[in-house]
Amino acid sequence: MHPNVKHCFFAVVLCLVCSYASADIYTAVVDLEKLLYTEGEVIKAMESYIDMEEKRLQEIKRFKDEYGKLHQVASDDSQTFLANPINAFLLVKRLSTDWKTAQSLMMESAGKAMIGNITQSREDLKFPEDEDLTGAAEVLLRLQDTYKLDTSTLAKGEIYGTKPSNELSAHDCFVLGRHSFKKRDHYHAILWMQEALDRAEKETDKSVEKSEILEYLAFSTYKLGNIRHALKLTNDLLELVPHHPRAQRSRAYYEYALTNAVDTKSGDLQSDGDINHSEASKEDTELSKQGLYKQGLYEQLCRKSISNFLEQQNLYCEYYTNKNPYYILQPIKREIVFENPFIVIFHDVVSDREIEIIKFLAQPRLERSFATTNPSGNFGYAKYRISKSAWVFNEDHPVVKKISQRMEDLTGLTVSTAEELQVVNYGIGGHYEPHFDFATKEQLSYVFNTGIGNRIATWLFFMNNVNAGGATVFPNIGVALRPKKGAAAFWYNLRRNGEGDMLTLHAACPVLAGSKWVFNKWLHERGQEFLRRCGLRETV
Repeated sequence: MHPNVKHCFFAVVLCLVCSYASADIYTAVVDLEKLLYTEGEVIKAMESYIDMEEKRLQEIKRFKDEYGKLHQVASDDSQTFLANPINAFLLVKRLSTDWKTAQSLMMESAGKAMIGNITQSREDLKFPEDEDLTGAAEVLLRLQDTYKLDTSTLAKGEIYGTKPSNELSAHDCFVLGRHSFKKRDHYHAILWMQEALDRAEKETDKSVEKSEILEYLAFSTYKLGNIRHALKLTNDLLELVPHHPRAQRSRAYYEYALTNAVDTKSGDLQSDGDINHSEASKEDTELSKQGLYKQGLYEQLCRKSISNFLEQQNLYCEYYTNKNPYYILQPIKREIVFENPFIVIFHDVVSDREIEIIKFLAQPRLERSFATTNPSGNFGYAKYRISKSAWVFNEDHPVVKKISQRMEDLTGLTVSTAEELQVVNYGIGGHYEPHFDFATKEQLSYVFNTGIGNRIATWLFFMNNVNAGGATVFPNIGVALRPKKGAAAFWYNLRRNGEGDMLTLHAACPVLAGSKWVFNKWLHERGQEFLRRCGLRETV
């Protein structure tokens, strides 16, 4: 099959990754690094602006002092003062020519021109857009949920695997709470608005008004069923702002609801209900709705992969050659992770130099990853996959071709019908929720049209160690693979009868600290007929 046709199949039919132009700075650390350069230039611009503003203010102060001296003398005896033509001239001059100059100075600002220069003329500077702020906020909330991070500890910048960062201000916490509120995620809205409230009370220079926090906090508390506490928060708000119109209406409604024991499920009202934090913010994915995995188990595996490595039964390690002459002289370390489905890890299978070459080739091509958005195979941006990816071809560099040949040697499967290397960078919070690599039954009609069949097996190469998080987990069999630089995981997606193996459901856990680089290679059925033979039983 022509490479271009194969590529179309990979991107459109299986729809697991494709490139597309977008801001999406938050999706990969490689883009976040560019923001540090932008921040440095912004600091320089601000310093220059402050210098210019200080000079301008000094000039205005000089005018003010001159006005003051003249006015003081005139106030002592205005008649005598005005009798002197020099003084009369000075007064007229001060309030005509001098005032126009002073007025111009007061209205003039070097800021507009400087901002225009740095945001419009500097092509080397990259600024985040609103979508990036939204994405960054969702990253923090995702990490908080997946790894059960305490709100106060998170606000202090204390995250496992990282150096402590600057603490969040009350306003920073308020922004996170408001973001959750707009998404109708009242569970997180309460957590972050309460943290904002606690921090606002300790701040000397208030970064956000307490009344603003209370309004959001009261309504979210009401939405999660605790009307009595919502009423208390509203009363606190009215003590600060007695004539607040929305708060007055809310108080009247909450009092009515409590008096009449209102209980409407549609309105989320319960007389004195406790807030259910456990599942308040979670949205089931399509696969979890189908009962193919449990969301809680996936997140549990992600958490366990940080603190301790999961013990698997019947595991063993070996020096592996696959009866290949080259590896008889230099065997590869192979670890059997799971037997059914067959999952192995090859250790030290790619060198640091090879990794850097692959990364060098991929970086200019990295763009936001696509994924399937419904069972029929349509694709686009999906919240359950946050990363950037690029395709790297055998023709790009001899190292790429050499790695492809290595995969063939170690598995005995042909790579002639395989997809090109797909390089993926996961930034902080980057993840890929549980999914299958093979095409499901709804997509099989497309598979038959390509002529290369379904994805029979997956290679997953780890290009770096991750400070915290980022494990590859298999929820249905309880397996977690930590990223280890130079190692590669291999598994079969299809059983010998050609059916998809539902136990190969896997996910990339959110990166809690650092960045995660991997590259994949998917092998297809075509050409494997005599290399991986069918089983003797139809169900195997």
